[in-house]
Amino acid sequence: MKFRSKARFAVSASTFAVALQAMPALAQTPPPTSPPAQPATQAAPANVADIIVTARKRPETLQNVPIVVTTVNRQLIQDTGVKDIKDLALLAPGLLVTSTTSESSTTARIRGIGTVGDNPGLESSVGVVIDGVYRSRNGVGFGDLGNIDRIEVLKGPQGTLFGKSATAGVINILTAEPQFTLGGNAEFTVGNYGAIGGSAEATGPLIDDKLAVSLYFADHSRDGFFHVNTGPGPRTDTRDNNQNYYTLRGQLLAKPTDTLTLRLIGDVSSRDEHCCMAVITRASAGNFANNLVAALGGNDGDPSNPYARNAYANRPDLQHVVDKGVSLQADWDVGPGTLTSITAYRNWKTVGGFDADFSTADIDYLPSDNSNSSQFRTFSQELRYAGTTGKLDYLIGGFFSNEKLRQNTSILVGSQFTPYLGLLFSSLVEGTPDPNFLQTGLTFPYVGGVNYAANTGSVDRYRQTDKTYAIFTDNTLHITDKLAFQGGVRFNIDDKTLYQNSSNIGGGAGCASANAAFAILNAANPAAAAQLAAVNNTMCLPFLSPGYNNFTNHQSESENVFSGTAKLSYRFSPSLLVYASYARGYKAGGFNLDRVQCVIGTAGCAPGSAAALTPILDTSFAGEFNNSFELGEKATLFDRKLLLNATLFYQKYSNFQLNTFNGLVFVVDSIPSVVSKGIDADFVWFATPKLSFQGGLTIADTRYDLTASQLADLAAKTGFLGGQHSRLSLAPLYSASLSGTYTHNISDNYKARFNMGLKYSSSYNTGSDLDPGKVQKGYVVSNARIGFGPSNDRWSIEAWAENLFDTNYKQVAFNSGFQNVPTNATGVLDAFLGAPRTFGGTLRVKY
Repeated sequence: MKFRSKARFAVSASTFAVALQAMPALAQTPPPTSPPAQPATQAAPANVADIIVTARKRPETLQNVPIVVTTVNRQLIQDTGVKDIKDLALLAPGLLVTSTTSESSTTARIRGIGTVGDNPGLESSVGVVIDGVYRSRNGVGFGDLGNIDRIEVLKGPQGTLFGKSATAGVINILTAEPQFTLGGNAEFTVGNYGAIGGSAEATGPLIDDKLAVSLYFADHSRDGFFHVNTGPGPRTDTRDNNQNYYTLRGQLLAKPTDTLTLRLIGDVSSRDEHCCMAVITRASAGNFANNLVAALGGNDGDPSNPYARNAYANRPDLQHVVDKGVSLQADWDVGPGTLTSITAYRNWKTVGGFDADFSTADIDYLPSDNSNSSQFRTFSQELRYAGTTGKLDYLIGGFFSNEKLRQNTSILVGSQFTPYLGLLFSSLVEGTPDPNFLQTGLTFPYVGGVNYAANTGSVDRYRQTDKTYAIFTDNTLHITDKLAFQGGVRFNIDDKTLYQNSSNIGGGAGCASANAAFAILNAANPAAAAQLAAVNNTMCLPFLSPGYNNFTNHQSESENVFSGTAKLSYRFSPSLLVYASYARGYKAGGFNLDRVQCVIGTAGCAPGSAAALTPILDTSFAGEFNNSFELGEKATLFDRKLLLNATLFYQKYSNFQLNTFNGLVFVVDSIPSVVSKGIDADFVWFATPKLSFQGGLTIADTRYDLTASQLADLAAKTGFLGGQHSRLSLAPLYSASLSGTYTHNISDNYKARFNMGLKYSSSYNTGSDLDPGKVQKGYVVSNARIGFGPSNDRWSIEAWAENLFDTNYKQVAFNSGFQNVPTNATGVLDAFLGAPRTFGGTLRVKY
């Protein structure tokens, strides 16, 4: 039995044993009326005044904070089964989270704004912060987050206090602190698709009220949703999109004096999974490309029934992700305020490849080894001092981060790449498919034929260092008891340095021959050259180009940027706060961590020319900015049992960073102007002590704002199919969430608990190029949970379902590699699908 299996068996068995041991004792003794001590720092709120947030890096009542915040407490997190940021999207209107080729390629979007996560050179538009520590990319938030105290979703630019990479908002996650009262909890879960897992946490004092500790461990596994036809292999695994991970988190909480608190957190998590499979959703016009795959004896699926989840891949897609780190937070009451220091080191690495053509034909692939990996090693230090003097709440601070990124990328061609291109080009030029066209057709024989040997292609290594320095201040002046002004500013310095080393297995011989053939054809037969000019891009893609043989490149850039905010709030009464705000957000520029060459056929890049094989040395893109204006109100009604918050917003982005896959390569472009406007509304209602509701509505009209020439430029670079003012991809106009929880006393000693949550999204396009075939129609996803147990919560038995009504929806649709022909708008489309319905049962025990 492997170590992972042993660990899973051990935690599951021990968890179940604790439950069995606890239940007989509880059966003999009636449950006490007072609940046991819980390892939590914030109990479930009973009214609006109990909802505490740290949106301004200090604990405050939600209704006093002039920011749009959706907060989810630990009880609702448990009721709805939230384990990671993708689950969180169910509870937060305006938040959309998707993943693509791996769970590490996860992207969060707020109000329709986010950055596609397939290129690590692009930072996030939505920042993820866990226990005060910023995480480098959204993908690190996809994992078991442990015993969560609460999650806050802050909408709009948060650059003043949270820094760069928060132009759209921040997901602020706070885990539970160790307690000075002995306690613990455990759970054991089983479900469909062979799901099994457990978790356990213990907490308590080591030295009276001076030192407390907590230890959390979780281990989960589940079979894959997809059945995979592997064709001739070498892949052997016939299931995909499984789960197989564990998490270990330990904390120490020290209070050596009345004025000093120290919190040390260490954690490690590991995932070994087959992920992620895409399925065909649209065949090419007349089944053109599909017939070519079939002619090679391959299969790429049934576009009429993608949700049967029958996938096709002859290459493996094993993913290995390790995330680990340590942080120390010190809070020292010194002078009139509190000095806070957060020191952290994170090491996150993902290794994995996939079958890039998603068919059983052997066309192209990324090896599932270290040649395809990303690693972030980040040291960060934040120091801030906050307090109150008279009518002024003040905060000043500084921040430093040193991030080292190691990115390896390798794209190789399979044994059928050459005959596939032969079939493709002969069909387009001669009308008759011929797998030997690259050896015999037109001028190809004069260069000895064109052949792309199996398992040849690119090997790239990128080493990027990103040093960030910042000083910031955020202050609130209470001009009167009702009128307050908040002003903040942050000065950022961002220095990036990139070293690139590239080489080619096979020396790019196939592309070199093809380019030479085009040079001959241009001179001998211009008409034939014109016919084949469009396909020269395909034959000499950057990952095939000999221009990258033993290629090195060094780039660096530095940005000095101000961001900030100004807010004016007025409290008309204890139950109504009105505010107006301006905020400027900033996301750093960077470098496209991919090969970049000129587009063949454009000015200065003729087919067959040397320029067609010459790398572009400058792959930088500019920083992204957001100027946001908001007008909002926060109302507290019915004796603090109901909150109704609403905000009108207008946001204008400049240099919006867009990452587009055109079926052949990823293209990074800066969009001059994007406008997002609409309304955010949230409510929390404690209807009775036993019944509560939470929900909201986001109307976000997020659109391009382009001139005719800017649109033409975007279309030339990316194959964009939208208009000057089209809505952005993955930007639904309407997004609404609703969750309700009801507790029913069965007797004096026992109760039942019911929860149901749903999320509605109106239709949106899932592709960056806005191909109409990538539209996802409006849909609703619902989760439900029913629990039974004693009134003191010592144990509970729960039945649950996620995606209760088995709603079918696409996460992201994309142009299938090398199969998006005969035209960009009519070629093959693949998609990464949302998860199907899952259901199961959970046993919880507490002591």
